[in-house]
Amino acid sequence: MTERLPALAGLLCALLLASVQVLDPSVWRVRALDLLQFVMSPLEAAAGRPEPAFAVTVVDIDRDSLEAIGPWPWPRATMAELVAAVAEAGPAAIGIDILFAEPDRRSPAALARELAAAAPHPELAELARRLPDGDLLLADAVASAATVLGFVLDPDGTPDLPGPPFLVAGRPDLRGLWRSDGGTGPAPALAAAALGLGALSLPGDPDGRVRRVPLLVAAGPAVLPGLALETLRLAYGSAGYRLLAPPDGSLHLEVGGRELPLPADGFLPLGPKALPEPRWLPARAVLGGETDGLQGGIVLIGSSAPESGGLRTTAFAPLSPSVGIHADAIGQLMRGRVLLDVPLARWLEPAAGLILAGLVILAALRLGPIAGLVLLTGLGLAWLGLAGAMLHWADRLLDPAGPVLVAAAAFAVTTVGALSLTRRRELHLRESFGRRLHPAVVERLARSPERLKLAGERREVTVLATDLEDFTALTRRLAPAELIALLDRYLEGIGRIVVDHGGMIDKLVGDAVHAIFNAPLDLPGHPERALAAASAILAWTERFRAEPAVLAVGFGRTRIGLESGIVVVGDVGLGTRLDYTAYGEAMNLAVRLEGQNKLLGTSILVGPAAAAVLGPGRLRPLGAHPVRGIERPLLLFTPAEAGVPDQTAV
Repeated sequence: MTERLPALAGLLCALLLASVQVLDPSVWRVRALDLLQFVMSPLEAAAGRPEPAFAVTVVDIDRDSLEAIGPWPWPRATMAELVAAVAEAGPAAIGIDILFAEPDRRSPAALARELAAAAPHPELAELARRLPDGDLLLADAVASAATVLGFVLDPDGTPDLPGPPFLVAGRPDLRGLWRSDGGTGPAPALAAAALGLGALSLPGDPDGRVRRVPLLVAAGPAVLPGLALETLRLAYGSAGYRLLAPPDGSLHLEVGGRELPLPADGFLPLGPKALPEPRWLPARAVLGGETDGLQGGIVLIGSSAPESGGLRTTAFAPLSPSVGIHADAIGQLMRGRVLLDVPLARWLEPAAGLILAGLVILAALRLGPIAGLVLLTGLGLAWLGLAGAMLHWADRLLDPAGPVLVAAAAFAVTTVGALSLTRRRELHLRESFGRRLHPAVVERLARSPERLKLAGERREVTVLATDLEDFTALTRRLAPAELIALLDRYLEGIGRIVVDHGGMIDKLVGDAVHAIFNAPLDLPGHPERALAAASAILAWTERFRAEPAVLAVGFGRTRIGLESGIVVVGDVGLGTRLDYTAYGEAMNLAVRLEGQNKLLGTSILVGPAAAAVLGPGRLRPLGAHPVRGIERPLLLFTPAEAGVPDQTAV
């Protein structure tokens, strides 16, 4: 069994890590997939992907634009000028990654309306109608092109945001969509001018990184598209979407004549950077008349300036503008690339890890650690290649590291355990007996450690002996299975207390437990430890006896004897049956004191040698009493907190 321990430890390690994978698949999977996609990015040009139908340009309200035109947020009139300049260039669609949730309160018309409300005069109302109105200017600019405005999911928002029509085939299961009771969209005048609304929200994973872009979300009862998908729909000129649910349980979304697989949660996992990458054009350049290249393409308007609050952490960059993330999603959708998990990935990946772990453990034990390491390396590279191939050619996500890490951890635990066991055994034997025995004998002992008997030694120990009252009668009252089950719990509880207090179980004799403190290693304060263990055992056994099922069978009380003294300890036995045990007068006296409790009506009796070490404050003297097998009466003691029949002071 000892020889199998390293393999069992390795398998246990593999099972533990595989269980972690099942319970929390993202524990290391997302980071490993991040690294795989980064490594695979250079191969995107050779992937044979469809050419994008539209060029994508990001009109960036960057820091230079803010310095040139004014601080953020810009007035609606300025935004209207920017959108109008883009619209005049003739793009296929415009997506605006900015939430215009509140009506404009900074334009001259808005200020005049507020003044008219505070001091009602017909002249002020008429002036408000004639002054520039930021919302109306922006609405006119939005209406001049196929424009998508943004909304965010908001449980306190409106539950009836307008959305495009969906033509449904089958019975799609959309319960996994990211949902909220409502949403917050643009001001009514702007919403009426836009041809589409798209979700702006980009939720991060538990580590805060954005790896997914919403394709569909649920706001109240409505299913609505994300900004990237809705902008692409307008660019294609589609009136709506087709949602397909074939009998195999999968979901598909058709937009612009292109059918795309739809993940159950409605999110698009971001893959390696799209080629070609979006073009970035500063907003100040557009306002200055530089609009070349925008005709017929998709234009997203957003901001990379930190003060705009649109920066996000992604798998590939610590700070990425949200508008750029939406632009990458559009490029990925135009290439028809939707990354899905390998079928049954949650179970397949842990199972693969266990299989790899079993192979490398077997190789390490049968062929040696070097062969196991070579096999682990080969299997790891093969699995990594499979994960890369699945990503590159099948758009499937397979954890490239999890199974390899499971196998590597199992191999490391097994190898270290086997080497440690072998090394420790050989060092112990050679260091202990190298100078006392012939080398050939030592070599035989190293090959057959079961022949070894540890030499005995004299040690001062404190002995703790327990016994159960009326155990014989209990054996007659209970069925064998009930008796064994009850006795197992009883002995296990006592043994646990002894071990927790630093003692060692010397032997079990029927219902009795013999334990020693200060062996095989030194235990400072061993009499105090033994007394504390005795008190804990008494308290635990009384609680045990009070359990209804135990009380019903008449389970007796536990008696405990305690004494200190010099004993001989060592391995005693024959062949493979070796037992590290103790012999001496203290052992015999502790057993007799345990029985003496019955005569004195006590539960714990402490002998004179242990009492001398413990001191008078810890114990109550019971006077001198004859003890079977001892020629003269002995001064006996019980713990001070225990009730005793004799309060005689010494």
